[in-house]
Amino acid sequence: MQLSTAEENYLKAIYKISEKKKDTVSSKEISKMVETSAASVTDMLKRLAEKKLINYEKYRGVSLTDEGMDRATRLVRKHRLWEVFLVERLHFGWEEVHEIAEQLEHIQSEELVDRLEKHLDFPKFDPHGDPIPDKEGEIAVRPQVPLSELNPHDVGIIVGVNNTDTEFLLFLEDMGLVLGKQVNVLKKFDFDNTILVQIKNGEKHTLSSKVAKNISIQIKV
Repeated sequence: MQLSTAEENYLKAIYKISEKKKDTVSSKEISKMVETSAASVTDMLKRLAEKKLINYEKYRGVSLTDEGMDRATRLVRKHRLWEVFLVERLHFGWEEVHEIAEQLEHIQSEELVDRLEKHLDFPKFDPHGDPIPDKEGEIAVRPQVPLSELNPHDVGIIVGVNNTDTEFLLFLEDMGLVLGKQVNVLKKFDFDNTILVQIKNGEKHTLSSKVAKNISIQIKV
């Protein structure tokens, strides 16, 4: 069954939202992610339900069927592999690759994707720290928590970001808060949950609660 680019984008959006919350997905959440009206979302969900790609009942949330999950997983796999390729081989910045990968993910050749994965030496995570499904749809799992949940004297490694907006990624890069960087929590301020951190080169940064919530950390023990 051939799907349109729009249909594939909706499946991927549902996958990505459910990936974070492990629950059914609301039409409002989908509307926000695909940046379109609630009425357009409803029409598309009905279409996907007719094709048996989602379980959909108005006001009760959306989930992917087995077929829908398979389709969405393959899309996400392609997208994240292309992001790795663009960063590691073509030296794009991590803030530049999302839109390009959005175009490349709709290439249908599974042989190309398999060769791409092998060429990249089977990466487990993309440049933003999101897991890359393998050919069987399995993903690597690692313990990680938001930076906002760390306590003073905790030390960890930045392994992901929950916000991939260009402005946010450039903001982090300017401060040296990139994947693989070690951070030490020096202080937390009860007044507004601001957090003071020090990165391995000695620089200190005061981060808002909003920023800290969007940085994923693997705690060093």
